[in-house]
Amino acid sequence: MEQTEQRINTLRRELERHNYLYYVQSQPVISDYDYDMMFKELEQLEKQYPMYADPNSPTQRVGSDVNVEFRQVKHQYPMLSLDNTYNESELADFDARVSKELAAAHRYVCELKYDGLSVSLTYRNGELLRAVTRGDGIQGDDVTANVRTVRSIPLKLHGGGWPEEFEIRGEIVMPRQVFEKLNIERIEAGEAPFANPRNAASGTLKMQNSAQVAKRSLDCFLYFLLGENLPATSHYENLQKAREWGFKIPFYASLCNSVEEITQFIAEWDAGRRSLPFDIDGIVVKVDDLSQQRQLGVRAKSPRWAVAYKFPAERVETRLDSISYQVGRTGVVTPVANLEPVRLAGTTVKRATLHNADQMQLLDIREGDTVFVEKGGEIIPKVIGVNPDKRPADSVPTQFITHCPECGSALLRNEGEAAWCCPNDRCPPQVKGRIEHFISRKAMNIDSLGEGKLEVLYDKGLVRDVADLYGLRREQLVGLEKILTGEDGNRRKIAFGQRTAENMLAGIKASVQVPFERVLYAVGIRFVGETIARKLARSFKSIDALAEATCEQLTAVDEIGERIAGSVADFFSREDNLALLQRLKQAGLRFTVDEDARGRKSDALQGKTVVVSGVFSIPRDDIKKMIEEHGGKNTGSISSNTDFVLAGEKMGPEKLKKAESLHIPIISEEEFYKLIES
Repeated sequence: MEQTEQRINTLRRELERHNYLYYVQSQPVISDYDYDMMFKELEQLEKQYPMYADPNSPTQRVGSDVNVEFRQVKHQYPMLSLDNTYNESELADFDARVSKELAAAHRYVCELKYDGLSVSLTYRNGELLRAVTRGDGIQGDDVTANVRTVRSIPLKLHGGGWPEEFEIRGEIVMPRQVFEKLNIERIEAGEAPFANPRNAASGTLKMQNSAQVAKRSLDCFLYFLLGENLPATSHYENLQKAREWGFKIPFYASLCNSVEEITQFIAEWDAGRRSLPFDIDGIVVKVDDLSQQRQLGVRAKSPRWAVAYKFPAERVETRLDSISYQVGRTGVVTPVANLEPVRLAGTTVKRATLHNADQMQLLDIREGDTVFVEKGGEIIPKVIGVNPDKRPADSVPTQFITHCPECGSALLRNEGEAAWCCPNDRCPPQVKGRIEHFISRKAMNIDSLGEGKLEVLYDKGLVRDVADLYGLRREQLVGLEKILTGEDGNRRKIAFGQRTAENMLAGIKASVQVPFERVLYAVGIRFVGETIARKLARSFKSIDALAEATCEQLTAVDEIGERIAGSVADFFSREDNLALLQRLKQAGLRFTVDEDARGRKSDALQGKTVVVSGVFSIPRDDIKKMIEEHGGKNTGSISSNTDFVLAGEKMGPEKLKKAESLHIPIISEEEFYKLIES
């Protein structure tokens, strides 16, 4: 047993070292395969020997699918906000106040102001003890379980020399590349995209399911050390020491001795911030010496020894030439401002979103207005205001359209929603949008249909829905051609030759092998993204069973709420959707789960609906996998349809209460193993 414990500890140390090299230093020294093999070995040993469990083990970074309520924790040191400055004159005033108060030589540390969610990490004896959000500055949410999934945050420190207990603060951020990918997935699922990476990072860290947080690839920059017995009396030197312990301390910080050096640092990063893979919204200026920080003290809500210089959002004025309206695949009508071209944040902007009718009314926006345009989150152009002094005398208020600009149907607005929608499923943009979604990479992956070919097929009347794709013939395609004009005004010719037609038909034919969960995602049920489609497919196992499911049965599935359940039920209540699915079945698409692919081991739990609650000797994901392998179905909530609850330690009290009230059997982990072995 001693050798086993030594091996577990060795693997943990090695995996943490490689995490640090990969996520902090960006200098991996082993392949992903070798890392995965080490990880799997540790995972297996921890399952086999649960007495060596450790909440700070690298295996815990994947998170848990147990939903938890955040408890409030009081900060040992208040998390104050910073006063903001916006120009060189205000910086000079700050320096003058500091100089007058100290009456001694001093220097500053300039750091980037990361646009994310503030977090405070407490370490005891070199291990992560607790992570708390800023909250109101006095107390915040305990998000330790979620923070453990952020791979750039060390769970155990490197080297030595750290205080017995200390606090380090920083910013949880979402890299732009991750943000853009997440928004694409949300749009494909019919959900509203996040406005910017900061909102996405904040929303992610507040999710109650840490397994979902782990999938979002958050990052963390640390910038402030607090506690007794710190290594140095210099803020800057303490950060350098913290870097040696394994923290991701940015290299962007700089020591400055004057306002002139500070403004030079600001100018450099105002010009260079768009080259960063994450968002910043300014520069933080701090007095470096800790004893001088204490001498300067704090106000009620902000320190006197630090200030934030905020970059002004890049904003331009331009003329609003016209307002047009776009129809998405779900029927939502979005107003778009067509602008006189203008340079903004390094690109030429011709169009900007107006969001919805309420926002247009709030701005009182009119064609011919001179408008202010910014890039939301430095990415999406948006109109944020109107210059009334330049409004033409003959302008008239804008009335949001009442009928679809594409098909003429009267628009509808659902109660509680801001968007107006076209109710006509046969509206051309909706039809083309659904087909584009169907053939996309994460759905049916028919990439041979890209580059404008779908537009040609629709315009020629060959494809009016996704099932039409499976009836196309080579003789219909060869010789087709069309000139398409892009949004940039450029024209290009799309032509179908012999090879183009054959490649396209081969791609369509190959798509019938796509598994059921991706087919379910591809048919485009509103609010059903990749993850939800996978859960529905695995829970109901066939499209027929899903079509017959009640809302109660749907909401019993993990992560399925009333909104999704209502959307699924509505989809299957419509005759045109059922007819489309029937044609796709006849084309050979897969509408049942391949049991062999799922690794079915027995029918011990055939037809049983199981709720898993509590902590087990092995990860909950493995428990759920075993239930499926033996024919059972996992659900997230207890109902009259639940056959039994599999309870580990610390079973949720609400689930226990509901199970007892419904007289649902509760079995232990040991009883579960006996059941499936039988």
